[in-house]
Amino acid sequence: MASVGRVEASSSAPMKTSHPLLLDRLPTPIGVMLLVTDDRERLRALDWEDHEDRMRRLLRRHYGPSGGTLVAGSSLRVRSALEAYFAGDLRAIDRVPVETGGTPFQREVWAALRRIPAGDTMTYGGLAAQIERRTAVRAVGRANGANPVGIVVPCHRVIGADATLTGYGGGLERKRWLLRHEGATLGAS
Repeated sequence: MASVGRVEASSSAPMKTSHPLLLDRLPTPIGVMLLVTDDRERLRALDWEDHEDRMRRLLRRHYGPSGGTLVAGSSLRVRSALEAYFAGDLRAIDRVPVETGGTPFQREVWAALRRIPAGDTMTYGGLAAQIERRTAVRAVGRANGANPVGIVVPCHRVIGADATLTGYGGGLERKRWLLRHEGATLGAS
């Protein structure tokens, strides 16, 4: 069973789902967000409408060639939490249960990301140290970039060693907006 605040999965092999996955489109101040949830209201994928192809590739990687069966639908729990987050309740996403694929190392990084409080940032090196893998900075960066449920697993809170904004799958403007929305102090980036 998925725990809120953690990233759960059974293995890095394609996951099976006997029920269709629900695809919802949520308008936000920074674009339309795609939410993929399961019948137990766990978030399986999150991306931006302008990156839908990338999300579907990720779903095929996690659920096999079909990518899971997607049907229009919504998880009220997940949708409500994200609406509350964008309305200013920054802790609302902490309650969203997540179920993803990924390797054990990726899931370890993603769980550490969920422990970074809103309004705080951390460097890739700091994240590597937090999971006691100080020499794995690049691997931490790759795991951060492979995160299938951005915002809820807040990869946007990771910045460069020089405090600049570095890559974000949704684009640096969205990353900047998210960090400002959370009250993070940004440098001249």
